[in-house]
Amino acid sequence: MSDAIKVGFVPLSSAARGILVVFCDDSLKLGPATAKALGSATDLVKRAASAAGFKGKTGAALDILAPEGLKAARLVVIGAGKAANLKANDFLKFGGVAASKLSAGSAAMTIIAELPDGAMASEQAVAIASGLRLRAYKFDRYKTKKKEGDEGAARAEISLAVGDAAAAKKAFVAAGHVVDGVIIARDLVNEPPNVLFPEEFARRAGQLRKLGVKIEVLDVKAMQKLGMGALLGVGQGSVRPSRTVIMRWDGGKKGEAPVAFVGKGVCFDTGGISIKSAGSMEDMKGDMGGAACVVGLMHALAARKAKANVVGAIGLVENMPDGNAQRPGDIVTSMSGQTIEIINTDAEGRLVLADVLWYVAKKTKPKFMVDLATLTGAIMVALGTEHAGMFSNNDELADRLLAAGIESGEKVWRMPLGPEYDKLIDSQFADMKNTGGRHGGSITAAQFLQRFVDGTPWAHLDIAGTAMGAPKTDINQSWGSGYGVRLLDRLVADHYERK
Repeated sequence: MSDAIKVGFVPLSSAARGILVVFCDDSLKLGPATAKALGSATDLVKRAASAAGFKGKTGAALDILAPEGLKAARLVVIGAGKAANLKANDFLKFGGVAASKLSAGSAAMTIIAELPDGAMASEQAVAIASGLRLRAYKFDRYKTKKKEGDEGAARAEISLAVGDAAAAKKAFVAAGHVVDGVIIARDLVNEPPNVLFPEEFARRAGQLRKLGVKIEVLDVKAMQKLGMGALLGVGQGSVRPSRTVIMRWDGGKKGEAPVAFVGKGVCFDTGGISIKSAGSMEDMKGDMGGAACVVGLMHALAARKAKANVVGAIGLVENMPDGNAQRPGDIVTSMSGQTIEIINTDAEGRLVLADVLWYVAKKTKPKFMVDLATLTGAIMVALGTEHAGMFSNNDELADRLLAAGIESGEKVWRMPLGPEYDKLIDSQFADMKNTGGRHGGSITAAQFLQRFVDGTPWAHLDIAGTAMGAPKTDINQSWGSGYGVRLLDRLVADHYERK
């Protein structure tokens, strides 16, 4: 994993080291421990704020160099706005803002985790620590020359001064594992496709065995025996053989039905015979963002020993245009027995998911399935990059995902399904075709997937706009965002873990 900093917790009265970070409200009021630590520098904050037009708005930062009266080389004041308006995600943002202040020679930082009305709760301090690590993440393993300052910031040690250091440290164990899961997902999405191909992806997923996750890898021969013609058709043009990986975490009651998560893992997508244009095709190394999320999620759940039975399944292929590649007009037979006419070989992700969804539904009989896929550009036309598109056949599951999205900050927006859309993928030659045309492209893709869930409660998350290349945020400066790990961990924690 690529993790740039170390975060620890110390008592609120501890001496500050390096950069000092404190919080104020929108009246520039400081907490009592903060005021004590600043001493005479408290007036300096007010003067600097006046000169800089700093109003203490949530997430705004005032950076004071060589503050008079303090041993700290820099003093950073982060606005917390009105305390009554603060949400859980604001504390993640605070951590991200603090991490953005690390620079060359920033070997240490102390954050006084106190709001103007008193010490932060342990979970709020833990959210700051998570935000710090998420913001500090970098994927630079292939750079032979680092920019000046990168190595200094990477060695930084950050101390959060909190009211109850022991409680915060204990709470951060589980939260830290979730951050690790996000980092794993980011690493996978950021890897170049000549390094991360189906066999290598399967090998990396196999490392979860160290955490007690049971791993089964289906090779081409095994998938042929199962009749997974939809998935295998996508990968038949590549010299890299396809794989399906089934991951099982048994942390719940013995014999209880699992919850299941399925990820699209197209390690590189040229579009196949229906080849994409050259512009930005390099981004198609990220067309496995759904599979990356599922692996990161399984790491998070297993590492924090989630009290739930969970299945994670990923279909791993390359979509390449050689002489053996499938053609528009081909008809393939899926594991379900349903036949599919190939209209466009670039509508390949739904073919991969069709067989994996059917496998999971039939073999594991889960309480529900959630699939994640960088499936359609159309979802970005509809929703931009702020929300993932959500389609579901179950209102309770959809409502729980919506709530988890709000709580985690990884937001989803429900989109429609219906028979009027479904008929658009009927084929005159087979049971269905793999694309329904230009209009409603994200919806017809979801309608296609729904034909392979066998009545299981299900939700499909189209994460094309959120998993890769999305605008950078306070807690993510990476091309690969790791989207979905925190969302789905929250879903499991809130509703499906044994109490």
